[in-house]
Amino acid sequence: MQKIQEIIVRNFKSIQKALPSHIELVAVSKNHSVEKIGWLYSEGQRVFGENRVQELVEKEKELPKDIRWQFVGHLQTNKVKYIAPFVDRIQSVDSEKLLIEIDKQALKNGRRIKVLLQIKIAEEENKTGLAPVVAENIYAKYIAGDYCNVEICGLMGIATHTENREKIREEFTFLKNLFDDFSSKKKMKTLSMGMSEDYLLAIECGANSVRIGSVIFGER
Repeated sequence: MQKIQEIIVRNFKSIQKALPSHIELVAVSKNHSVEKIGWLYSEGQRVFGENRVQELVEKEKELPKDIRWQFVGHLQTNKVKYIAPFVDRIQSVDSEKLLIEIDKQALKNGRRIKVLLQIKIAEEENKTGLAPVVAENIYAKYIAGDYCNVEICGLMGIATHTENREKIREEFTFLKNLFDDFSSKKKMKTLSMGMSEDYLLAIECGANSVRIGSVIFGER
């Protein structure tokens, strides 16, 4: 176990060193143990991403309260209530129905929950996300005063799983342009693009938040 710890900490420090200072690192810890998260916590990491509600709830109970948990997977509306009391950010708002439920649960908990609108930029049918025109309509409503218990602070996207780097670049560039367009109406803070296999390209295309799991923790 000591050897595993050394590898994970070394991986983390290597990525941390390579990232520009303005880039937020979301360490995606799904399917990894509380102990492994604790190793990175001891190295100063405070932002972790999870994609299963029950796993997140259990980890939140066991780990330090200054961790800023981000939910990065598909979220069912009936499970929002379980993470609403503590989640720092929900990156994966892929429907207006979900946003309305987050707004409702935020009010119940006396909170204003930060969210990202997930835009469908990949061609794969299994990738979820809002169509740009739908996201634009939601953001216009937000600017007008709807969803007052959430803060729409940015956009998130998942690129096509392909070896074609130009295809990925096109998708990331599209999302960056959309982010700039939305920001011209009301300033957005976070553009979350890029995972373990494409985060450097995402940064080139304008991401300021990356979601990295396997190149830190290893394969599950």
